[in-house]
Amino acid sequence: HKVMLELKKISFSADDSGKSSDIIRGIDLEIPDDKFIVITGPNGGGKSTLAKIIAGIVQPTGGQLIFNGTDITNMSTDQIAKLGVFMSFQNPVAIDGISVFNFIKTAKSKIIGESVSYFDLKDEIEDNANYLQMNPELANRDLNVGFSGGEKKKAEILQLLSFNPKLAILDETDSGLDVDAIKVVSKGIEMFKNDSNAVLIITHSSKILESLKVDYVHILLDGKIVKTGDASLIKKVEDTGYAGFRS
Repeated sequence: HKVMLELKKISFSADDSGKSSDIIRGIDLEIPDDKFIVITGPNGGGKSTLAKIIAGIVQPTGGQLIFNGTDITNMSTDQIAKLGVFMSFQNPVAIDGISVFNFIKTAKSKIIGESVSYFDLKDEIEDNANYLQMNPELANRDLNVGFSGGEKKKAEILQLLSFNPKLAILDETDSGLDVDAIKVVSKGIEMFKNDSNAVLIITHSSKILESLKVDYVHILLDGKIVKTGDASLIKKVEDTGYAGFRS
């Protein structure tokens, strides 16, 4: 399998003194092109910062990111999105006056570089919503305005399926979700995942992972990956917490 995304010695510190605020400390990580990867760790360990670095929202203070042979280290978020990276946020922004449908239509047109047919997209979103047992009316509402946590996540899954990226990064996608929303999100991820794309889930909870087939689990502690294993590592963390992984 080829490596889709390679992180080489990625580091990030909030100030330039390089002392205790080093949030990411020289991470090496490979994400192959057909794998399901989980990064887990306690809050404040650097998980969300790492996701933002990959998506180009935050620039690393050291190291290099290679995505399908292209150096994306200093690229902007929209350039990285056009290459096929999608990021779902823990708290997505609410946009008044723009429906979920129009947001997806505009963003998809930008990503593929040509305009998207209204009717094709309408059919696609309705099909996806039905498959996910979601109310298709969600697509007509203003993006994330007055949405519950579950509705926000469902809207993100609709975006994921329409954009069909090469790499989907889901940051804390299950925090505060009820069982129904977790089911929808899991089903949407399964629907998206195929042999030529990859999913990176960042989470400190294991609820979402129970129904998904995870290939690798990386434990991120104090800005470093301290342990890598298969799905059984999640169980170990549940039983003993992170203390046992501190060196």
